[in-house]
Amino acid sequence: MDDKLTLTGIKRTVYETIFESDTPAGKVFDVSLLITIVLSVVIVMLESVQDIKTEWGRALIILEWFFTGIFTIEYLARLWVVLHKRNYIFSFFGIVDLLSVLPTYLAIFFTGAQSLLVIRSIRLLRIFRIFKLARFIGEGQNLSRALKASQYKIIVFLTTVMTAVIIFGTMIYLIEGPEHGFTSIPISIYWAIVTMTTVGYGDIAPQTMWGQTLASVIMIMGYGIIAVPTGIVSSEMIQLKRKEKLTTQVCQHCLKEGHDADAIYCKYCGGEIN
Repeated sequence: MDDKLTLTGIKRTVYETIFESDTPAGKVFDVSLLITIVLSVVIVMLESVQDIKTEWGRALIILEWFFTGIFTIEYLARLWVVLHKRNYIFSFFGIVDLLSVLPTYLAIFFTGAQSLLVIRSIRLLRIFRIFKLARFIGEGQNLSRALKASQYKIIVFLTTVMTAVIIFGTMIYLIEGPEHGFTSIPISIYWAIVTMTTVGYGDIAPQTMWGQTLASVIMIMGYGIIAVPTGIVSSEMIQLKRKEKLTTQVCQHCLKEGHDADAIYCKYCGGEIN
């Protein structure tokens, strides 16, 4: 790796503070950013309440610009310290970081009464800030790996469930018929899905004894089926915990986490880890 692509001095300090949480400064930054994100999302929600907006509109606007300024500085700081800026700009969190500040600036250029609805819809994009909270969930990477490792099991499970609801939907259609609201097989399948997931809207209900018996069977199956995906993912997460101990170190070259505790080089790009 080219020595020119190694962070030094203040850039290295800022990088470790912003991107890593295993230092006192990094922990303070993460907690402060977490609080700021939550407060900014609360402001977005309060602005949607007409009475609050009417009475506190000016204060809400000032607070919004205050939070926008903080997030703008954060975005520019991240852009300043990363080695490969393109990787950050087009990464998931890079896009989220941009979307969290861009709407407030775009709203400046949309003026006039006819544009009020456009401005409102643009400003609602600020809710993307809540996705930045994912940075602070330590188990996020483990969950992602567990989902990926169990994807084939989940696909088989979902295929089985879909087959079951098609069969049950067809059966209830034959038992109840159009006179009881089951006007077609697709409608009956919809009922089977609602019943199996224990949602129970009640817009369609079986009237005959055999239909109610079948509904009871589906409901009981539903309780067991709901627990299956949780068990699959939980099992994978336990196995991942046993396999490796992950660190909070972030590769300064590709910005990816999830390295072994004793790793010297990034397992994704080969770059040297701090």
